[in-house]
Amino acid sequence: MNYLAHILLSGNNPDVMIGNFIADSIKGSKYNSYPLQIQKGILLHRQIDTATDVHPAFRQSTKRLHKNYGHYSGIIVDIFYDHFLAKNWTDYSDVPLADYIQSFYKLLRDNFDLLPENIQKMAPIMMEGNWLLIYADLEGIDRVLAGMNRRTKNRSEMDKAGRELKEFYTFFEADFKLVMKDLQELSSRFLTDNNIN
Repeated sequence: MNYLAHILLSGNNPDVMIGNFIADSIKGSKYNSYPLQIQKGILLHRQIDTATDVHPAFRQSTKRLHKNYGHYSGIIVDIFYDHFLAKNWTDYSDVPLADYIQSFYKLLRDNFDLLPENIQKMAPIMMEGNWLLIYADLEGIDRVLAGMNRRTKNRSEMDKAGRELKEFYTFFEADFKLVMKDLQELSSRFLTDNNIN
């Protein structure tokens, strides 16, 4: 799962959202240096990633891409899945997508000092380009994939993956819905077990 899904799966706790959002930048046990609720967000992120990687529907999605994109397939599917989340947003949240995203950007601005250095550099660019909202349409996904391809110095050819998204669109969407359903259950259990509202 990519940014939008991780944020949504954090529930309504702002610190858990922040932890879930920054988790990829926090290696090993370094999460222990953060406030407790942010630690829980980091741990939730790790559980989501682990469950996603082994999920049969996610593996089915990556299999469609593996021939052309190799080990980048999982990253591409993460981006595709955020597209389907944005597209089907009203199935998962009562808050309009644009409002939800602006509220999250405000949370990042209000807690900027807590963000790791690399996220402090990335977040303003993300907000300016409104990355989370552009996932909702295919043109936006093409822009995201092109940006990711540039970051790999054009080795990944991820900018071409929009072709497979269009070709197997309904299959990817069906896979996403299966994965998301299970991740919602996982996240709900985690939040309940940790007494997070």
